[in-house]
Amino acid sequence: MRLIRDSLNATEIAQISMQTPLGQIIDYLPQVKLADTDIFTKLMKLDAAYCQLELGLYGLCSDCEMDIEPPRLIADPTEQRCTDCEQKFRREHRHELRLNH
Repeated sequence: MRLIRDSLNATEIAQISMQTPLGQIIDYLPQVKLADTDIFTKLMKLDAAYCQLELGLYGLCSDCEMDIEPPRLIADPTEQRCTDCEQKFRREHRHELRLNH
C-alpha cells in the first residue's frame, strides 16, 4: 500500500485505504495510470493466488493442472505455472514478454 500511496496525490489516496478490497485496488490502478507498474503485476498475481486458494486449486499449474513444484511456490507463493509450463509459456510468448521490458 505504501508504494501505491507514494505514487498518488492526496485525492487519490483518500479513495484507497487498508480496508479496500484487493479487487477494487486492482480496478482503480489503471484509472490513475499505474497499470504498467510492477506493483500492479504483483497485485494481479496475488489476487489470482487468493482466488485459487478459495477454490481449492492453490498450488496447481494453471495450464496443465499438475502440482507446482514446492521450491517454486516457496520462492514465489503467487506462482501460477509449473516449471515445464512456464518454459513453454515463455517460448510461445517471448515476443510479448520482450515488449513488456
